[in-house]
Amino acid sequence: MDQTTLIINRVLPVFLLIGLGAVVRRTGFLSEKTIDDLRKIVVNLALPSVLLISFLGIDLQPAYVLVFIALFVLCTLLLLFGRFLKARLNVQQGYFPFMMTGFEYGMLGVSLFGSAYGLENLGYIAVMDLGHELFIWFVFLAFLLMRRDGLRSPPAVDRRVRCSSVILGILAGLALNLLGLRTVLYEGAVTGGIMATLEFLSQLTIPLMLIIIGYSIRIDPSALRSAGLVIGLRLAILLPLIFVLNAIFIRGLLGLDRGFEAALFTLLILPPPYIVPLYMPPDVPDERRYVNNVLMLYTVVSLVIFAGYFVMNPTL
Repeated sequence: MDQTTLIINRVLPVFLLIGLGAVVRRTGFLSEKTIDDLRKIVVNLALPSVLLISFLGIDLQPAYVLVFIALFVLCTLLLLFGRFLKARLNVQQGYFPFMMTGFEYGMLGVSLFGSAYGLENLGYIAVMDLGHELFIWFVFLAFLLMRRDGLRSPPAVDRRVRCSSVILGILAGLALNLLGLRTVLYEGAVTGGIMATLEFLSQLTIPLMLIIIGYSIRIDPSALRSAGLVIGLRLAILLPLIFVLNAIFIRGLLGLDRGFEAALFTLLILPPPYIVPLYMPPDVPDERRYVNNVLMLYTVVSLVIFAGYFVMNPTL
């Protein structure tokens, strides 16, 4: 298979499945309720299966600790910078700082990286995501709840968040890996069947995610300017930073291979987390519309940027 054919065959399914999601919405083939139920299957069953398998199969290295710390610190600095810019630029949208940090790894990052480079290589971006994931559930969400509830200090993290299926999938994969149980799990009489089941569930992840994303993309043209400000600022910061981090940190200091460079690029071009509207109060329709427009427009931009990157880097 020549390079051009490889690129087309890897990228085209992403856009076709997203387009299928848009067609499903326009034709009324599936209702919003059905899509929400499918999203629950992805987030609570398919995605944790992918993460468990990914972290179980990773060859853990000490360098990954530095990757974890770097991503956690980066996300924290972006949040602080967002708050600084809001005051400096006199931005009226209260949720602007939350649009300047975090990355939609679960619904978009996994589907893009996995469809382009294969689920067997998902461990690269899973390692990149670990520090980011802890930032989202234990820092980002705490400040998001402060904003929603008018609190002056971060609230305690709810037990349901600590026990979220995403976190549990990551921790289970890491724990089983550290215990050296990978071979035992795959070759055991009963555990082998369980692992095969998780493999089947993981195969649902990419097609369902992309259909759901396509179904959800709705952009309000009147809000393009405010959404464009966030996207422009984030990309102006992150795109140069990606190349600096890859050259100096990933390739230089840590000596990691190209898979990690592609993973870092993929993660840092993603839109802010899709969970933001879930933790907004119901009585702020203008803010909700602003956030949804940023997320959806940013998703489209991320797809285009990733497609361009994959054309230049079709293999790991």
